[in-house]
Amino acid sequence: MASFSFGSGNAAKLLRIPLYLAGRVGTLLVPRGGRWVFGCGAGVGDGALALQRHAAAQGHETLWLTSSEREDRDAADLGLRTVRKGSLRGWWATARAGVVVVTHGLGDVNRYAISGAFVVQLWHGIPLKRIGLDSPATTQVPDVPGAPVLRRLIGILYRRAAQRIRVLPAASHRSRGRLESAFALGDARVVVTGEPRVDVLSAGEAHERRATASTLLGRVLDDLPPGSRMILYAPTWRDGAVDPAVPDAAQWVQIIRVLEEHDAVLLVRSHPLGEGGYAPSLPSRRVRMLGAGLLPDVTPALPAIDVLITDYSSLAYDVGLLGMPVLFLAPDAEQYARTRGFYGRFQDVAGDDAAKDWDSVLVQLSALLDDDGVFAARSQHSATLSAEMHAFRDGRNTRRVYETIRARGIPAPKGAA
Repeated sequence: MASFSFGSGNAAKLLRIPLYLAGRVGTLLVPRGGRWVFGCGAGVGDGALALQRHAAAQGHETLWLTSSEREDRDAADLGLRTVRKGSLRGWWATARAGVVVVTHGLGDVNRYAISGAFVVQLWHGIPLKRIGLDSPATTQVPDVPGAPVLRRLIGILYRRAAQRIRVLPAASHRSRGRLESAFALGDARVVVTGEPRVDVLSAGEAHERRATASTLLGRVLDDLPPGSRMILYAPTWRDGAVDPAVPDAAQWVQIIRVLEEHDAVLLVRSHPLGEGGYAPSLPSRRVRMLGAGLLPDVTPALPAIDVLITDYSSLAYDVGLLGMPVLFLAPDAEQYARTRGFYGRFQDVAGDDAAKDWDSVLVQLSALLDDDGVFAARSQHSATLSAEMHAFRDGRNTRRVYETIRARGIPAPKGAA
C-alpha cells in the first residue's frame, strides 16, 4: 500500500507558499549563530547522525530536529538534544543555526527557516534511478486544470531550493555527475569525499562489524533462528504506485519452503514511503518485517546480512563494500525505465539475469546458497560494482565532509585550538 506520492507532496508544497514567504522575512530579522542543526527524513540515523557525532566531538553545539515521539525516544537513547522541527522552537532553532544538515530534503528540519543557512545535503544513497530534476516524477502534480503550469512552478521551486545547498558529498566522480545534474549544482558544491552514512561499513575489522550488526538485529527482532543465513529484501519506492513484486499466497509458500530448506531468514524492508503488503499468507519465523518503524537506519545492520535482494535501491552499491552478493528482482524494469528512468542502463548494474518474478529469484537464491562458487562469483560482481561507485572505503568519509565544511568558512567551535 502506497503512503505518499510526489503529486500529493507537491500539491501541499504549493499551498504552503505563503508560509515560505513569511519564513523568509523572519530569517532576515534573526541573526544566525554557531549551532549545527541536524535532521533526517528517515529518522535518527543515516549520514546526519555520523556527521553530528563528529561535529559534537570537535566541540560544536548540535541539535537534532525530530518529527515524532519515536524520533524523540531514539534521539534520547543516543543522548541527543532535540526540538520538534514543526514547532515554533523548531523554526527558531533552524533560523538561528549556522549550519543545517539534511539527508532527504529541506523538510528534514524546519523548511520555513532555511534562508541564509549553510546547508549541507548528505543525500541518502548513490542514485541508480533518476532523482531530482532528472526525473519527471519530481514535478508531478494532481491532474487538475493548469497542471502543466503547476509542474513548471514546482520545477522552479525545486531548483531554487537546491541552490541553497552549499555542500553535497558524493561517493565518487561517477556519482558526483548524477548529483550535479539532479540538483542543478556546479562541481564546486558537489564534492567527492565519500558518504558519511557508509563509514560504518568500512571502519574496524570485518568480524567486529558483523558482531555489532548481529547484536543490533537481535535487539529489534526477537527469536531469530540462531545460525541462520540472513537474506535482506529491500524493494524501492514506486512513487506512490503499487509495488508489483508483492508475493501472492502461492509465492509465499514457495519462499518459506526455500528458506526452510536452506536455513535462512528473509528480512523484508519496504521503503518507508510505501510500506505494506508484504505479510506472508502463513505466519513463519522465517519471514520477518524490518521496516523503518523497527530500524530507521538499516546501514549499520548490513554487516549481519548474507544476501541482498533488491530492484533499484542504492543498497546494491553499498553492500559491495562488504562483498555481499546481490540478486535483482525487478518485474517492472522496462516500465520503470520509461516513467522514472535510470542513470545508465539497468542491465549494467543488475546484469542480464535480473529476475522478473519470485519463482525466478528463488531459483537464483537456491543456487547461491547451495554453491560456494556461485556465491563467490556474485560476491565478486557486487564488490566490483561497488568499487566503481565508492571512491573511498577507509571509514573517514565523515571526517572529509567535516573538513570540507570547515574549509568553506564555517568557524571552529568556541574554545577550540
